[in-house]
Amino acid sequence: MVSKVRSQRIADRIREELSEMMIKEVHDPRLVGVMITDITVDRELAYADVYVSSLEGSERASEVITALEHAGGFLRTELARRVELRIFPRLRFHWDPTPERADHMEKLFNAMQADAQASSEQTSSDQPHEGD
Repeated sequence: MVSKVRSQRIADRIREELSEMMIKEVHDPRLVGVMITDITVDRELAYADVYVSSLEGSERASEVITALEHAGGFLRTELARRVELRIFPRLRFHWDPTPERADHMEKLFNAMQADAQASSEQTSSDQPHEGD
């Protein structure tokens, strides 16, 4: 069993290497535009949970997860070669909706701000001006 600090360092290293592999070495067209958003490693180093997202959004979630599971053996072998661990954790892939939710929230905030600004301008134009 490893400490939380060490498991976080391992997760960070796996994320760095996996992100680089996704850009340079993985040539599956189903994985174009896929981003590694987070990785967590359990304290026994048995599993690494890989969270991914795509520029296109959750419409491609099942396609992306299927492609990653298909490439899982290759990815684990390559990662084990790059990240020196006695036993390398198995990779489990999960869809991360956080970027989509953040984009949705940003749009809502922008709409609220525009409404508030329009309301403020409406109020100031309804007030009588001096000299009228």
